[in-house]
Amino acid sequence: MSKKINLLVVISGVAVGIAALVLTALGNPANMGFCIACFLRDIAGATKMHSAAVVQYVRPEIIGLVLGSFIMSVATREFRAKAGSSPATRFVIAMFVMIGALVFLGCPLRMVIRMGGGDLNAFVGLAGFAIGIIIGIFFLKKGFSLKRSYEVTKTEGGILPGVMVVLFGLFLAVPTIFAFSETGPGSKRAPVFVALIIALVIGALAQKSRLCMVGGMRDAIMFRDFNLLSGFAAIFVTILIGNVILGKFTGFSTYLQPIAHASQLWNLLGMTLVGWGSVLLGGCPLRQLILAGEGNGDSAVSVFGMIVGAAIAHNFKLAGAAASLSEDGVYSVGGIGTAGKVAVVIGFVVFAIISFMNIAKEEK
Repeated sequence: MSKKINLLVVISGVAVGIAALVLTALGNPANMGFCIACFLRDIAGATKMHSAAVVQYVRPEIIGLVLGSFIMSVATREFRAKAGSSPATRFVIAMFVMIGALVFLGCPLRMVIRMGGGDLNAFVGLAGFAIGIIIGIFFLKKGFSLKRSYEVTKTEGGILPGVMVVLFGLFLAVPTIFAFSETGPGSKRAPVFVALIIALVIGALAQKSRLCMVGGMRDAIMFRDFNLLSGFAAIFVTILIGNVILGKFTGFSTYLQPIAHASQLWNLLGMTLVGWGSVLLGGCPLRQLILAGEGNGDSAVSVFGMIVGAAIAHNFKLAGAAASLSEDGVYSVGGIGTAGKVAVVIGFVVFAIISFMNIAKEEK
């Protein structure tokens, strides 16, 4: 494996950082220009899979990422329809990856965006994420595998792009069938077609560069290859510089960061779950969207699993609550309730079972 830094990966990271800044300036929630977990959660809410009124919206960014990857992979003849690698197991792993992300209040991409915005809580999440990846690497070295995938029909490979086209068509033609937030993060939105176009570009770039936070940290730890990780370093630097230029950076702090909590143990454990599960899946939530766009049916199953995981997280009150300040000045660090803590522990148990049970046996 080459240890040289690919310029396209860095350019893609810079582009993602600029896109996040622009989308935030145009209406998306603060420190959330792009968040795969948050936006899949909003789509789950818009389709009435959960009833949390403040997080419901058909996010064009998700649609654009998948279709951008699809268009680029078709144009460059890299579209490969394949599936069949332990789909049920992947679905369950993806559900718990999403639950872990919503405990932390963000996916690995938003974690980096939050870091660039000065949110020290996200640095705690980064530590947990790294721990989870190290656990996953331990099992990879032991022979963990969800087995190979197989060539399938192009129709099968195009399922998720097709679903996204239908979803967007319904969103434009009959928006009244969806639920839309009137307050909260779901009500904060960049213009539809601007968000879609930006996401199409990012989806295409991510497909060509193979941008993946989990893959980057895994390769850095296992092979001392920092190529993919350089893309996320570029996102962090771009976001940080952009916030300074825009006058939105007020220093690093854990206090009252946008849509974040300061319950550090659960920031750590939530992202540990995300890191471990993403290694088992073979990529972070962003990478799963991109792979699904280029015909990977197993990644499409993972995306559906994350959407269901988001619905479960909000229907059963597993997700984290942001820090808040009451009218009389009482500060709450936020965090998660007992149900969310139990869900995280169950997630670790499930991942341990899956990890041990899928270690390849040596032939005698």
